[in-house]
Amino acid sequence: MYTLYYSPGAASLCVHLALLETHAPHELKKVDLAAGQQRDPAYLKLNPNGVVPTLLIDGKPFYEAAAALMTIAERHPEAKLVSPADSLARAAWNQWILHLANTLQPAFRLWFYPQDIAADAATQDVIKLAAQRKIEAAWERLEAHLSANGPYLLGDMPSAADLLLIMLMRWSRNMPRPATQWHALAAYASRMKSRPSWKRLYAVEGLTEWS
Repeated sequence: MYTLYYSPGAASLCVHLALLETHAPHELKKVDLAAGQQRDPAYLKLNPNGVVPTLLIDGKPFYEAAAALMTIAERHPEAKLVSPADSLARAAWNQWILHLANTLQPAFRLWFYPQDIAADAATQDVIKLAAQRKIEAAWERLEAHLSANGPYLLGDMPSAADLLLIMLMRWSRNMPRPATQWHALAAYASRMKSRPSWKRLYAVEGLTEWS
């Protein structure tokens, strides 16, 4: 049994998608980030980083969105969100998830929260511009990859890596150049958003933007 501590549209989104894709029994507990519930002492006992997601597996807490995503995929191989362990596709799966989690996701953190690095507005603008350039460079690489090797990151079938990518693409929706301004990425987004798991997540989390 899983319990997912989540906030609508936050980094918990890819983990929620994985639970829906695998049809794994789970319950959801909403964390109100605006109200500061992520800093509540009871929550910090589960996740000392004070962020979402936190995933309880049989009552034991785990965090880091990419790690939780990989764990769910590996625990439910019948959902085919992960490639066989001894395959080259598995190496690619590991590569893409870690690339997205280590390169693209931190750039979004800088874009959304430049005040974590600098207090003055001018420096914050410089940080945001640098983050924007890094994010757009990632879209260029992903556009080339999907154009040559798609329709999904690993080829013909979606995997857990795609659940992470579509979440990050959604985060770009209000940027000067959202991910969907790239042709292959726009087609990719349409495919991913047509999946029942995406529609169900939107209904459950109460999301409307980028539906």
